Amino acid sequence: MRAALCGSPLTTIFGSTALTLGLLAAARTFSTSVRASIARHPQRVSALVVVMLLGAGGFATASLAPDAAQMPVQQIIENVSPLPLQAQADLLDTHAFRLYRSEVTRSTDNADTLLRRLGIDDPAASAFLRSDAAARKNLWGRSGRNVTAEASDGNRLLKLSARWTADDSGNFKRLVVERSGDKFKSTIEIAPLAASTRLAGGSIQSSLFAATDDSRIPDAVAVQLAEIFSGDIDFHRALRKGDRFSVVYETLEGDGEPMRSGKVLSAEFVNNGKTYQAMWFQDPASSPGATTASAKGAYYTLDGQSLRRSFLASPMEFSRVTSGFKMRFHPLLQKWRAHLGVDYAAPTGTPVRSVGDGVVEFAGVQGGFGNVVFVKHRNNNTTVYGHLSRIVVKRGQTINQSQVVGAVGSTGWATGPHLHFEFRVNGVHHDPLTIAKQSDAVPVTTASRPAFERLASAAKVQLSAAALMRQVTTE
Repeated sequence: MRAALCGSPLTTIFGSTALTLGLLAAARTFSTSVRASIARHPQRVSALVVVMLLGAGGFATASLAPDAAQMPVQQIIENVSPLPLQAQADLLDTHAFRLYRSEVTRSTDNADTLLRRLGIDDPAASAFLRSDAAARKNLWGRSGRNVTAEASDGNRLLKLSARWTADDSGNFKRLVVERSGDKFKSTIEIAPLAASTRLAGGSIQSSLFAATDDSRIPDAVAVQLAEIFSGDIDFHRALRKGDRFSVVYETLEGDGEPMRSGKVLSAEFVNNGKTYQAMWFQDPASSPGATTASAKGAYYTLDGQSLRRSFLASPMEFSRVTSGFKMRFHPLLQKWRAHLGVDYAAPTGTPVRSVGDGVVEFAGVQGGFGNVVFVKHRNNNTTVYGHLSRIVVKRGQTINQSQVVGAVGSTGWATGPHLHFEFRVNGVHHDPLTIAKQSDAVPVTTASRPAFERLASAAKVQLSAAALMRQVTTE
């Protein structure tokens, strides 16, 4: 009975069912194991999947094209005709080159020497420049004028331009000589100067002017630098080797050529380890009715303290004191007497400026003073400028600080060219060398403070850049 059942179809069915159930159980066990492995090692499984996908992609993107090395090679030969060269040669023959050269005039120049330095060989142009009234007046005997020439490839003059500044109007003059056929014509033009900003710096080895020369800073900028810090630094005795300075200044240009230096916009001077800073600022609120451009300007420290005082330290930019405010033996009277002013030695013709704002009280000849100017200032202060060679102001004229009143001379009781300078308070003589330090500073107004702060921030950035340029140049 048992044997019969084992060989029957029913037994086969039950056996197959048992096998199927066993396989399902095994599959469930494997699935549970895989899930557990994935849970334990998710990063490894992810990496394995990526590798499998990349492998599959590599197979999927394999090239099915034939190997290029086994493909047949075909050679094609074709004749190429060059372009005609004669036409190109003809164009080169007829093409005209224009040459441009620049020079600076010398006091000894004439038409021939100037054109020779410009590389121009043109007898007709030379003859015109010798005969032309505008050229004779504005070129010959004039040094330092910028000249630009435009010439043909045969060194014939096509156009010549000379530029110079005649005054402080903000314009420059231009002499233009142009060829028209076989003739020339000249014209005088007036054009505005364009201001650009330059940054520079240097280190003191011997003197301020030697340092500015080494840094290619114009003398006019060096003079302004000394004037700005003259109240804090004695540039004759207090400079130390290793002192350094940075300066931001204007350069006035005509047709892109530098014509002259302009105003110092900001400056920094480190003297004996102490840093001094200054910035130019025009305060409209200090001049009623004035605009920002027309307002009276002055120099201030970057934290807003004015460097401008009521009176300048000296009536001349650079000079030498030869006789102070003291008793002395008079060279002409041959006796001891009080010297009630200060004498400044300087060459005849050196400009003399008013040390403060005021009104001309007297301008003319007076006794031992010779040519003399008296300027009345506020608070009953009077300054006297004697022995002048010439006077350029008139009685009753209102003048500003630093305005020129005359020039050094030797008129009156003078043994040589010098300026006799006096300072009187209510008619009583005082030592001029102490007045400037005691005078009041002119502060920036409250209304202009926000504008000042904005400019001061920009000035700090520019001075930092100038200091960096100086450091790089030194290194």
